Amino acid sequence: MSEWWRRGAVYQVYPRSFADSDGDGVGDLRGLRAHLDHLVELSVAAVWLSPVFPSPMADFGYDVADHCDVDPLFGTLADLDDLVADCHARGIRVVLDWVPNHTSDQHPWFRASRSSREDPRRDWYVWRDGAPDGGPPNDWRSEFAAVGPAWTYDEPTGQWYLHSYTPQQPDLDWENPEVEAAMHDTIRFWLARGVDGLRIDALQRLAKDPLLRSNAGSDRRHDQDWRTAHERLRGIRRVVDEFPDRMVVGEVYLLDLRRVLAYLAGGDQLHLAHNFVFVHLPWDAGAFRTAIEEFEAQAEPEAWPAWFLGNHDHPRIATRYDDGGHGPARARAVALLLTALRGTPFLYQGDELGLPDAVVPPDRVVDVDGRDPERAPIPWRPPSVAGPGAGFTTGEPWLPLVADAERLCVERQAADPASTLSLVRRLAALRTASPALQAGRQRMLDAAPGVLAWLREDGDERLLAAVNLGLEPRTLAPDEEATLLVSTDPARPSSAVRDLVLQPDEAVLLRLHGG
Repeated sequence: MSEWWRRGAVYQVYPRSFADSDGDGVGDLRGLRAHLDHLVELSVAAVWLSPVFPSPMADFGYDVADHCDVDPLFGTLADLDDLVADCHARGIRVVLDWVPNHTSDQHPWFRASRSSREDPRRDWYVWRDGAPDGGPPNDWRSEFAAVGPAWTYDEPTGQWYLHSYTPQQPDLDWENPEVEAAMHDTIRFWLARGVDGLRIDALQRLAKDPLLRSNAGSDRRHDQDWRTAHERLRGIRRVVDEFPDRMVVGEVYLLDLRRVLAYLAGGDQLHLAHNFVFVHLPWDAGAFRTAIEEFEAQAEPEAWPAWFLGNHDHPRIATRYDDGGHGPARARAVALLLTALRGTPFLYQGDELGLPDAVVPPDRVVDVDGRDPERAPIPWRPPSVAGPGAGFTTGEPWLPLVADAERLCVERQAADPASTLSLVRRLAALRTASPALQAGRQRMLDAAPGVLAWLREDGDERLLAAVNLGLEPRTLAPDEEATLLVSTDPARPSSAVRDLVLQPDEAVLLRLHGG
């Protein structure tokens, strides 16, 4: 049987916004434990938790103050152990979001580093003198446009420190072998507790030009994806491989597929790499086909794709692809697309409901980079029944919920066979029962203009998937007898078909019978 991380979807939980057990308006681990049956209904292989470590929350958990504990906002270490046990009892693996590039400025390591130029941990972070004009050491910029330069001057010690994100997130210096060893120990801490895998945050940032040369005038960036990245990743993988049956997936935020694939090469780096080229595609059949075929053509034969179109950093699928009201139908089509492609689908919480972005008034904005709308809490029950917290909380939600929580909530959608949630559950069950969808061969097909079509095969099982990404109805004409297994159009009945007129934004999965 293939590895667990190839078989089913990985479901991303943003813990602040999943389910709140204690009424403080912020989701927590006990809230997640109370809703694990929701994940069972989605047939997910694993749940990936965005960071739950102690943090001042300058970047909502991605500023880690202790890599080996749980923030009281989310619960306790015992709560996380209980969550892992509960997930395992249901056949669900647990993946933690590991943040190795930087820490919080409140981490004991950085407090020591900042205390004196002579402190033993001074060179655990990137400290430099300023430029001759008194400005930052080079032209590197924060990933967050609102922050500006990636350097902050520290008055007491008279030097600048590097932060690829906010000033509260100083970068660790992976040129220092003590840093690498300490971070490897944090991996061992969690895997020894039974955690099944890691999602590596900002992996491309782990290797920078040690000479700190400016980016201007160079044909490549000096602040990320340096040549030492792959040996550092191999070191991480060796630690992970000390434990059986574990997985690492990397956030490799590079918009150059060749460079992303380099992190999958050799079988001794990542098991999976998030493909951000895919996330940025327009709603266009040619663009999707090119992206899929380029992965297959350029990747090593054993490299396994990871497909996703939503996460906590990007506008929701139903909003990003809305384009005049098409969003809900396109969110449904994406569910079939991700299920039927060869590779591991990653599903961001709420995408199974087809949630759009929430409207966040200016006085409720909390994120420095404008990502609040896609991080709105999950509506579990109708507000008319459960109150304004919609079953997410009995208190005041930390962010506003989506406007149409009454109709889009889990409870209403679970009772509606035509809902997006019912569709996603049906697709997940099909994948679970289908060797072809889990591990079968894939071949892209020529189809009508605007239609993306492909074949999945394993033994006698042959499935045809198609998505109409155009604005006009298009005919799908299989060369052989076929049965419609599922359509994202809830009005279309399942039946034997020869010619099928796909409506705009409709996706279908057909079983081929030969002949």
